Amino acid sequence: MKRRGAWLGRPRQQQQQPLPPEVGPRAVAMAPLSGGVPPDLGSRPACALFLLCYLNFVPSWGRQTSLTTAVIPKAEQSVAYKDFIYFTVTEGNVRNISEVSVEYLCSQPCVVNLEAVVSSEFRSSIPVYKKRWKNEKHLHTSRTHLVQVKFPSIMVYRDDYFIRHSISVSVVILRAWITHTYRGGDMHVKWDENLLHAVAKNYTLLKTIPPFERPFKDHQVCLEWNMDYIWNLRANKIPQCPLETDVVALLGFLYASSGENTGIVKKLPRFRNRELEATRRQRIDYPVFTVSLWLYLLHYCKANLCGILYFVDSNEMYGTPSVFLTEEGLLHIQMHLVKGEDLAVKTKFTLPLKEWFRLDISFNGGQIVVSTSIGQDLESHHNQTISFREDFHYNDTAGYFIIGGSRYVSGIAGFFGPLKYYRLRTLHPAQILNPLLEKQLAEQIKLYYERCAEVQEIVSVYTSTVQQGAGSQEACDLQNSYLDLRRRYGRPSTCRAFPWEKELRAQHASLFQALLEMGLLTAPRHQNESVLEIGGMIFEKAVKRLSSADGLHQISSVVPFLMDSSCCGYHKASYYLAVFYETGLNVPRDQLQGMLYSLVGGQGSERLSSMNLGYKHFQGIANYPLDWELSYAYYSNIATKTPLDQHTLQGDQAYVETIRLKDDEVLKVQTKEDGDVFMWLKHEATRGNAAAQQRLAQMLFWGQQGVAKNPEAAIEWYAKGALETEDPALIYDYAIVLFKGQGVKKNRRLALELMKKAASKGLHQAVNGLGWYYHKFKKNYAKAAKYWLKAEEMGNPDASYNLGVLYLDGVFPGVPGRNQTLAGEYFHKAAQGGHIEGTLWCSLYYITGNLETFPRDPEKAVVWAKHIAEKNGYLGHVIRKGLNAYLEGSWHEALLYYVLAAETGIEVSQTNLAHICEERPDLAERYLGVNCVWRYYNFSVFQIDAPSFAYLKMGDLYYYGHQNESQDLELSVQMYAQAAVDGDSQGFFNLALLIEEGAIIPHHILDFLEIDPTLHSNNISILQELYERCWSHSSEESLSPCALAWLYLHFRLIWGAVLHSALTYFLGTFLLSVLIAWTLQYFQSISANGFNLTPTGASQDATAPAASPAVAPAADASAQDQPTVTNNPEPRG
Repeated sequence: MKRRGAWLGRPRQQQQQPLPPEVGPRAVAMAPLSGGVPPDLGSRPACALFLLCYLNFVPSWGRQTSLTTAVIPKAEQSVAYKDFIYFTVTEGNVRNISEVSVEYLCSQPCVVNLEAVVSSEFRSSIPVYKKRWKNEKHLHTSRTHLVQVKFPSIMVYRDDYFIRHSISVSVVILRAWITHTYRGGDMHVKWDENLLHAVAKNYTLLKTIPPFERPFKDHQVCLEWNMDYIWNLRANKIPQCPLETDVVALLGFLYASSGENTGIVKKLPRFRNRELEATRRQRIDYPVFTVSLWLYLLHYCKANLCGILYFVDSNEMYGTPSVFLTEEGLLHIQMHLVKGEDLAVKTKFTLPLKEWFRLDISFNGGQIVVSTSIGQDLESHHNQTISFREDFHYNDTAGYFIIGGSRYVSGIAGFFGPLKYYRLRTLHPAQILNPLLEKQLAEQIKLYYERCAEVQEIVSVYTSTVQQGAGSQEACDLQNSYLDLRRRYGRPSTCRAFPWEKELRAQHASLFQALLEMGLLTAPRHQNESVLEIGGMIFEKAVKRLSSADGLHQISSVVPFLMDSSCCGYHKASYYLAVFYETGLNVPRDQLQGMLYSLVGGQGSERLSSMNLGYKHFQGIANYPLDWELSYAYYSNIATKTPLDQHTLQGDQAYVETIRLKDDEVLKVQTKEDGDVFMWLKHEATRGNAAAQQRLAQMLFWGQQGVAKNPEAAIEWYAKGALETEDPALIYDYAIVLFKGQGVKKNRRLALELMKKAASKGLHQAVNGLGWYYHKFKKNYAKAAKYWLKAEEMGNPDASYNLGVLYLDGVFPGVPGRNQTLAGEYFHKAAQGGHIEGTLWCSLYYITGNLETFPRDPEKAVVWAKHIAEKNGYLGHVIRKGLNAYLEGSWHEALLYYVLAAETGIEVSQTNLAHICEERPDLAERYLGVNCVWRYYNFSVFQIDAPSFAYLKMGDLYYYGHQNESQDLELSVQMYAQAAVDGDSQGFFNLALLIEEGAIIPHHILDFLEIDPTLHSNNISILQELYERCWSHSSEESLSPCALAWLYLHFRLIWGAVLHSALTYFLGTFLLSVLIAWTLQYFQSISANGFNLTPTGASQDATAPAASPAVAPAADASAQDQPTVTNNPEPRG
């Protein structure tokens, strides 16, 4: 494709201009053919002398004698003359006033035009000087006109006090032309139209001067001394352009792509460097860029296309470039054309499987070069060049890039390595600097899948042999009478049904042991599912051993079985291995192996593995780089599955509850099916108590409060409560069950009656349910919108979400087309009400930044997606198992499951695990390879809405030091201050004690506490303020330690003012201390709860004196934190 040039700096111009003459020298004159002197005058000297005198002494009419120089005529009127124009610039540089000599010849009455046009990196073809004049009398005569071209000061001088923003000009073109008056060349004709009728024209380029090489302008103005001094301070400072390159590292660490509809979203800003930005804009219709990325493919695409790297524009359409993988293993490269259409092409070669390779794609106008290089040595594997004649549209800032999958297309199944994007260059593969940085980890991934291929082959042969049935045994021996007698009375014969070599048996000893222990009869029937099912069986046997009384002691012997289970595709085992190696849980701590199994589990879409990866990248800990976009890719995958998991009645799931092990009141209400609380609720529900029926049904439906998930039993209570009572919530819940047929036969007619009945009682969920009915079953969007608007006014977040869906789909009554802005506003309102799908949409808007109302904020996108992912029922199941083990006193099992939950990044499990390690330090020191208390309290304080007692604990750990961690008084003050800001009186109390010990509170901490240092200039004043706040935040009705400390401080001040003598002061202080000590002992004996008068130690309860921020009783907590009704409403949980 021919590259299109730019005329006068204007992009997308196709007219090609002649090469400009050099600056300075005059262009070659266009002289008449007959020479310099007319032949008539050569033989008539008298006439020639007369004519010469006339031209020198008689001025021509209309001639500007000061600017025009007479020229001897070169031909007679009878000779044919050709119009021409050229000019000479006295100095080739752009000056404030540049003198230009214009020489021209007109054969007819004409208008001479002179114009100066400039172009910068932001605008092109800007006229800055114009002049024109007529020539009607002096025809057929070469004339010279001197013109003083004046340029704007911002083009000529440096910045000063008056010229604040001089411009950098890239091109200055001086052009002149002649037009005949009878052909439209009038003085009043527009310049652009006049140029179209030119009979002669010429132009030249003037040399521009960089802004900081220009002189200063003498403004003939004197500044005041202060203004002049301030200006001179920065007058000679040359600002430096920001160091910026066109190379963007879109991905720097390995990314496990599960082959699902989730991926990494990257958005590129415009260049800050003006020259780079100008170049980028000029290449919008002529793309010049290079993409280089590492890939490890497990298999080809199972769908039509799988995403590798593609651009989505602001209209949510594919742009340039878009690279996909096909089901045949080819590359599908798609481009968006300038004329608005799309063009795609496939490569002729297939990509390699289970091998690290680098894919390089370079665009140079209409030419695309695709190459693959294999291994660390980058041996060339394939290379293909594709050429087009079409013009591509390419604007990498008008949208966002996606690496992997999205809601439009699924991603590849495999791993992404480093990805570099050269925005303004096309490079040969040898010129690309994109090494595979995590070489050891990449090599471990390759070795893992090589080993797993052997494991899967062994399992496949095993299952295929077992499926042959009893006939396989008969085929082992020949059928004759001798062998029948030998079989009956001799030793049992052995059949070599599994022809594996001895070395292979030694390499996979644990696998063969597991297969033999399972027996032949336990093998699955379907071979395509056999490997995964056997992996699950091996995992269950391993977990059973871990759940024993000394389960942690069994970890080292269980690890080989978990490896075999992981290789069979059962990636719960992968997550177990990742946690074991990362925390050193009774195995040598190995960060590399931990990363390996985390990535393998994430690629296998294991929920806990993905959350672990998302959390580590969100915080940038444990050698995982901080990358919010990468963290969002993992979290969004699980967040998308969370509402689907909640609506699935099968699986190991439980409701995620915020239960803290230090809250005895909440622990007392935990129950089981045979527990006192459950039996009491069941008794009350049988008697017709609507509240008991509703709570019992919720516990059974969602698996709350320690009760196993039992949807069938829950539906019975929903039905009983709905049909026997008039409680609108129970009526609504049962109507939803009937609508969806969850555990009961669908009955839409009865469900609609019940829904209307609940709505008539003013239940906003039921009003929303009626809108859902008319939307889903009747397709009556007007009625649906009517009910949803009413429910939205009543405060129902589901209705807000549903209204957003109507706007997003473009079916809102009376509103033509889609309105993503209004949809986003309704989704945001729903998200603030706790709606899961609304939160997911908001996180998507924040990561893409394609809506003006949602400016791009990757951190906020991760926070919202993380919030939803942590509601996943599979995580809740692990947390519930840990809680049940803790309540039963099974410390090994409790520690195991809380470690598994804490490594996903959920705060409540991190603080609970730290609490267990405080209760059983011997267990933590023996089995964990990390400082448990320090690690998990430290993790928890970096969470959003961390509990105040976690800040107090970390403050204590920094104050006293803990094991190998050194003392840090400054960080201790920060932790106590954060607890105080959260309203914990113990934080104020500890800060006051630090001042009593001589510590100095920094001013930024005082500002954080909103204590004005100017009003509290000494420590005594600050102490008074801290003790007063501690007293005001204390929840105790009797005199609290904060109040006593405040009184003691004032007594000391009064006592010190009264007693001046040193001896008297000493005796008085001693007696006063004895009196205060007795008073403290007395009040502590009558007070329900007391405070320690020193900062709490690492093993003490840091929540005193304030009550710990525990959750409300289970009945209230479930009512506040229950899932809401979405487009497909569910029973409230």
